[in-house]
Amino acid sequence: MQRQAPWLLPDGVDELLPPRAQQAEELRRRLLDLHRAWGYELIMPPFIEFLDALLTGTGGDLDLQTFKLTDQLSGRMLGVRPDITPQAARVDAHQLRREGVTRLCYLGSVLQARGGGAAQSRNAVQLGAELYGHSGIESDLEILSLMLETLRGAGVQNIHLDVGHVGIFQVLSARAELDSADEAALFDLLQRKAADEISTMLANSGVAAELNGMFCSLASLHGSPEVLELARAKLGGVDEGVDSALDELQQLLGSLATREPGINVCIDLGELRGYRYHTGIAFAAYTPGLSQEVARGGRYDGIGKAFGRPRPATGYSTDLKRLLNLSQSDTGTMAQDYGGVLAPWMEDRALLNRVRELRAQGERVVWQLPGDADRHGCNRRLVERNGKWELEAV
Repeated sequence: MQRQAPWLLPDGVDELLPPRAQQAEELRRRLLDLHRAWGYELIMPPFIEFLDALLTGTGGDLDLQTFKLTDQLSGRMLGVRPDITPQAARVDAHQLRREGVTRLCYLGSVLQARGGGAAQSRNAVQLGAELYGHSGIESDLEILSLMLETLRGAGVQNIHLDVGHVGIFQVLSARAELDSADEAALFDLLQRKAADEISTMLANSGVAAELNGMFCSLASLHGSPEVLELARAKLGGVDEGVDSALDELQQLLGSLATREPGINVCIDLGELRGYRYHTGIAFAAYTPGLSQEVARGGRYDGIGKAFGRPRPATGYSTDLKRLLNLSQSDTGTMAQDYGGVLAPWMEDRALLNRVRELRAQGERVVWQLPGDADRHGCNRRLVERNGKWELEAV
């Protein structure tokens, strides 16, 4: 067996090199400042936890994505986090235990055992925000607005927004009394918009014709916001839960028209990714040239129940590295575009003090070591004139 080169990385695992790593750090600071300006407090959960804590509650759907290992100290199973959202819920429910509304944000590495697609990194840098303690549509709207501002703050342009409501599918599934296997199969068919296969499968499962037709209509209920009127005609009155979901979507669209005029919105009642995770409105942001969503979120009430404190919750998340790739930063930027000051290597007290002074002012100062002729991206240098160290252009 041929030995693999030791410098190669596993499939789906990537790294950032200069100058992109610096650009990512600058983007990280800018976006965290944005979240702080919205009132979101930063948390830093651990990269690794006991497995049962990571997979508690809705986190259980992440089982296949979780790397597992044995803790040498306790003998218990540990998991490397594939998603920070369940950790944030644990922090809110168990560590903070605040009354009323709590706003949290986070930014950290996650690791997934399986990638989400050929172009998707398995070691994303997850950025997200969660709002706990408010069950109204207003908090969903706040999170959605924050997500859009985050994308724009990262330089992502031409955003397309998909909005749905998993509550409709959940209500219809409960009325159809589908078992878990049929529900999973139906979920897959809905993602493919396979109305004929949906009808056949439900008929074989003994689902009544009326409900069968409603499930089939979910596959076609996608398009401009006007599709909500068609949804009311096909689904309205079957259950108050469905009516309430459609009302929430209508209210959200009305608010978006005021807060985000001109935003491109598509309603998709058959888009159910994360339906075991979400409980209400769900949304995803797309941009031309990328088949996968650039950010997604929605409501997931009750996530803290497994931690002893169920709370209304809504949030969103994205990948900092994906935002970096989509930003307007020049991916071809080289080190010589950094700017900065080149300082000669000398044991001179006045020079040392001048270098400290410039760095304290925020300047980038690089020592030019003996025998090194590289400028290291500097566009100025320190030169001695009349006993003083002054700047001149390189």
